[in-house]
Amino acid sequence: MKAIFITTKDIKRYSILDGNVDNDKFNQFVEIAQDIHIQTYLGTDLYEKIQELIINDTIGAGINSNYKLLLDTYIKPMHVHWSSVEFMPYMAYTVANGGVYKHSAESSETVDINEIDKLTERSRTTAQWYTDRMISYLCNNSTDFPEYTSNSSEDIYPTKKAHYTGWVI
Repeated sequence: MKAIFITTKDIKRYSILDGNVDNDKFNQFVEIAQDIHIQTYLGTDLYEKIQELIINDTIGAGINSNYKLLLDTYIKPMHVHWSSVEFMPYMAYTVANGGVYKHSAESSETVDINEIDKLTERSRTTAQWYTDRMISYLCNNSTDFPEYTSNSSEDIYPTKKAHYTGWVI
C-alpha cells in the first residue's frame, strides 16, 4: 500500500488546475511527483516514515506532531507544485486506441508549446521555492526527524539543493 501525500482537492485548490479537470488525467502525475521529487528531497527513510504514519492513520497523533507539521506546512505545498510541473506538458493530450489526441474547447484558443513551457517553468520555480523552505526546515530541525540523516546502503539520500541548473560545459 502506498500513501499519496496530497489530495485531489489540494492540487485543484492550490495550483493552476481547474476544478473540473478529471482526476484520472492527473493522478499519475501526482504519484510521479511524489516518487521523483518528494522522495529525492526527503530521502528514503523519512519518506517511508511519513508513508507509514499516513497508512497507519497515526500522523495526527500528538507524538507525531512534528511529522504532521512537516507534511502540512512543507511537503504538501511543494508536492502540489511538483505535480503541476509533471502534469503541465501532458494536460492537453489523451492517448487512446485511435492515437494521440489534443483537446480544445469550442470557445477557447490553444496555446503553443512556448507558453506551456513558461507555465511549467513558473510551476518549477514555485516548487523549488517551497522545496528550499522544506530543506531549510529539515536542516534546522534535523534532531526532530532522525530519519532525515539515517539513510544507508541503497537508500536515497536527501538532496539538499532544490535548484537543478542542468549541464555546464
